[in-house]
Amino acid sequence: ADILRLWVSSEDYRDDIKVWGEILKRLAEAYRKIRNTVRYMLGNISDFSPAKDMVAVADMPEIDQWAISRFELVKRRVMKAYESFEFHTVFHTLYHFCTVTMSAFYLDILKDRLYTELDSSPARRSAQTVLYEILDGMIRLMAPVLTFTAAEVWNHLPADAGREENIFLASFPPLKDGNLNKELNTTWERLQDVRAEITKVLEVARQDKIIGHPLEAEVWLAVPADLADFLADKWQTLETICIVSKLHRVETAPKGAMASAEIPGLAILVKSASSKKCERCWMRSKTVGENSDHPTICGRCSSVIAQIEPAGE
Repeated sequence: ADILRLWVSSEDYRDDIKVWGEILKRLAEAYRKIRNTVRYMLGNISDFSPAKDMVAVADMPEIDQWAISRFELVKRRVMKAYESFEFHTVFHTLYHFCTVTMSAFYLDILKDRLYTELDSSPARRSAQTVLYEILDGMIRLMAPVLTFTAAEVWNHLPADAGREENIFLASFPPLKDGNLNKELNTTWERLQDVRAEITKVLEVARQDKIIGHPLEAEVWLAVPADLADFLADKWQTLETICIVSKLHRVETAPKGAMASAEIPGLAILVKSASSKKCERCWMRSKTVGENSDHPTICGRCSSVIAQIEPAGE
């Protein structure tokens, strides 16, 4: 039923509405992607309490603030589309946000924090706050066109005394002007452009059997002057969002580096990381084996385990 609703909402009713097997097949795949995104977000806030675990936006890492800011733009676009009866815009906006902004970018980067940090660490609680805020708001926006899915998810959200009992009696999410950050959006658009170029070279390295997973990669980056200025204080962020074990900045393009067609002056070289693989976070790190009690994991993971073990004794 929700797939049929999605089909109706995806079509511009001002034109003839088209339907045949291939269209419904594509819509079924679109619905599956949206549902999987929602399911992943829901599964990672199962131990989150909105009453006691929420993190203020100002205290969040920059990437979390960016995600919140992006969702504010989505809210405005979707609500305006509803007011104009442009239901196809509602569908396309939510679909793009779920599959591109969240699944292909933010959630992919977030896995490391969600899976490897201490359960109650500020970094993990910040990530969960973003997931909860976005999921709660997104389900409210989806309810008119994905009714059964919205109702199902609503009943499994973490308990919140201030939330309406029934999704169909709930209001759309409130607009929060303070969460909008145009400067941050611009910064992260540029970071994503650089990441996209690195991802292309990582994919070539994967096809050539140099690496299997991006975490097995060590990357050397030669950048033009203007980009170097932009990245001066963002190298660690870029390494994190590229999901590689190590990112090196070099002044000149190393031998064998691939030149970017989209960013003049950018050259990228990918090699298999020489360090051992941490069995817990999968990062390649020189600190693997330094802790004799946990010889197969890295220093970061060892410190997390050290905080968990006393409670389990």
